[in-house]
Amino acid sequence: IVANPAIECGDILLETKNLFKFLKKEKIDFFSGVPDSVLKTTSSFLESKKENHFITTNEGSSIAMAIGYYLATKKIPCVYMQNSGLGNAINPLISISHKKVYSIPMLIIIGWRGAPGIKDEPQHNVKGKITKSILKLLNIKYVILNNVKDLKKFKKLIKFSKINSVPVAILLKKNILINKNTKSQKKISISNKIQRSDVIEILLKIIKKNSKLIATTGFTSRELNQIRSKKRSNKGNDFYMVGGMGHSSVLSLGVSTKTKHEVICLDGDGSFLMHLGSIVSIGKKSRKNFKHLLFNNFSHESVGGQSTNIDKVNIEKLIKSVGYKHYFLLKKKQEIENKLKTFLKKPGPSLLEVRIKMGSMKDLSRPKNLIKIKKNFMNSF
Repeated sequence: IVANPAIECGDILLETKNLFKFLKKEKIDFFSGVPDSVLKTTSSFLESKKENHFITTNEGSSIAMAIGYYLATKKIPCVYMQNSGLGNAINPLISISHKKVYSIPMLIIIGWRGAPGIKDEPQHNVKGKITKSILKLLNIKYVILNNVKDLKKFKKLIKFSKINSVPVAILLKKNILINKNTKSQKKISISNKIQRSDVIEILLKIIKKNSKLIATTGFTSRELNQIRSKKRSNKGNDFYMVGGMGHSSVLSLGVSTKTKHEVICLDGDGSFLMHLGSIVSIGKKSRKNFKHLLFNNFSHESVGGQSTNIDKVNIEKLIKSVGYKHYFLLKKKQEIENKLKTFLKKPGPSLLEVRIKMGSMKDLSRPKNLIKIKKNFMNSF
């Protein structure tokens, strides 16, 4: 059991339901955002919003969605995101919302990964240290919300946003928001029995010795790393996207254009959607060696299981319309090896969609010594 720092300090805990009650009193009832692990306790509350809650593919889109709402209603919207997503949000925040442009008020709730004093992964530690500086450069006033007492500061901040017609933000560290006696979030139900690790294990057995594997953020990179180290497979070379969600496919494109070796992008549905325009570049510029393996469980699994809204998308028609040559669908566990072999034999750009169920390997570790991983990957060419 990890002790909550708020308890240790004797502060009054901030329950998620009380945060939403506070926002309702402030007449803030519209939400758009990208799911985040720090803010995952908010998911069950946002589910009830229906017409007033939109999960978007990236944080810039969340800001734009909120701006549209304000223009139509004159009411302050709320955007939520992880601090890593500030990079995606900067463009609309500066070029549309800024006081000297259209002067749009809004509230931004930011999950503060890598906050000072909290142990986190390298990429989050880097972003965590500069998060406050980014907000200052954007001229966005903020409050660090640690407990119920800080809601008074929060109230003043919202008033400032309304009076001055500018964005404002609150920063929330891990374990500040808690849930008490609330229903857990409904997770996407998938009948498929395939697990991500099932596919990765077989993939490492059948790929060529010099194949290059680029794995997206979250469980995909972590499982590839763990299976690779435990099975001690000497086939292929890995690069793990520990950060940069949404960029694994176009990074793979960059690699594939400068090597004759097979390049396999291990992607996820949330990442695939975040910068969907990348598939246009892939369809136009990639070579025969580009293979796109998409793990699809219709959810942002690693941050709470919220829907990615990809369930109605015809992925085959989508990727073929931009120039991919082949599409394959894998839904049955007994077909994993044959489908993988067929997929890898066909000239790219090609995509294999693998319908997987929720869940990851137990005691999942994280890639360590990232500089060494980079050097090993580069030395494999």
